Amino acid sequence: MLSQKLKTTTILNHQILEKKIISGIRSVNTQEDYVKLINLFYSFFGGLEPLINNHLDLTTLPDYHLRRKSSYLAEDLNYLNAALPILAEFKALPEINNHFQALGALYVIEGSTLGGKIISKMIKKQLAFDNDNSLSFFNGYGDETNNMWHFFKQSMDLPSNMAHENVIIDSANHTFLRFSEWIDFQNYTALLKQT
Repeated sequence: MLSQKLKTTTILNHQILEKKIISGIRSVNTQEDYVKLINLFYSFFGGLEPLINNHLDLTTLPDYHLRRKSSYLAEDLNYLNAALPILAEFKALPEINNHFQALGALYVIEGSTLGGKIISKMIKKQLAFDNDNSLSFFNGYGDETNNMWHFFKQSMDLPSNMAHENVIIDSANHTFLRFSEWIDFQNYTALLKQT
């Protein structure tokens, strides 16, 4: 199955990215820190989603309109009275020129929902939030998160994708790498240490 192969062939780049993100999340001590974290995700995902939108074949993922992450991030920033940051420029994003590259990039975005409940609890505890109003991104699909991920994996495992698995895997790896580079470029952990 392609979904399983994606997990094993992207694990190294996934772990490098995850380590940076978790380190940053553990450093969130103020609402300003949290805004910086959301800005990091919004600027990258907000730049990436239009590229995916331009090439994704919606017949293979009919619920895609429910999967837009940047809108959740924008809601969180709006609730916190924070301005939307500038989106990542084209050169900072992975190359997406076809449906299969779009799927690979989307694998990274969709995978971000899986650890969301844990991250949401961490942020809530660290900042003593008494509600979830600014946690819509990390709360993902709520109780439907596992079902949405399962459906996404089924769409990845369609026979039509298997013939292009190398393109999808390369795109997923490239997306993990570019997001990791974006964190470094934004100097995110240094910004948190300054506050």
